[in-house]
Amino acid sequence: MRTEPADKNAISVPARTIAADAAHRAVRAAVAHAESLGIRINAAVTDPAGVLVAFLRMPGAFVPSVEIAIDKAFTAAGFGFPTSRWMDVLAGDEALRMGFPHRPRLVLFAGGVPIHEDGALIGAIGVSGGSAEQDDVCARAGIAAIGLE
Repeated sequence: MRTEPADKNAISVPARTIAADAAHRAVRAAVAHAESLGIRINAAVTDPAGVLVAFLRMPGAFVPSVEIAIDKAFTAAGFGFPTSRWMDVLAGDEALRMGFPHRPRLVLFAGGVPIHEDGALIGAIGVSGGSAEQDDVCARAGIAAIGLE
């Protein structure tokens, strides 16, 4: 998607973001998938800037996972790729590997997935409460429920 205006004198550019209804459908679908797995999760959807749009906590889900779910979505939105990829990204750069985990709100394990529509980043979903793999599967179920991958 084009991010620069066609007119070089333009003062603003159009921006796309996930609709509130779609964000709420995504967290509900992530929770429904977690129920089918027999786990309790927290699910968060953010806009492309990482600002919270929708959140759902299952009764009994780990309380510390509230912030982790939100931060997974924040990280995926901020970088535009799944949090599960961070270990590969950090593997070849010792300084980055040492410093990156100390940045507030950045999460390096699975469960945060960006949401793209027609090639444009419109938000991200973060799930926390299960294993990293379960969190990732639940996040992807949330995205699938709104008709995206």
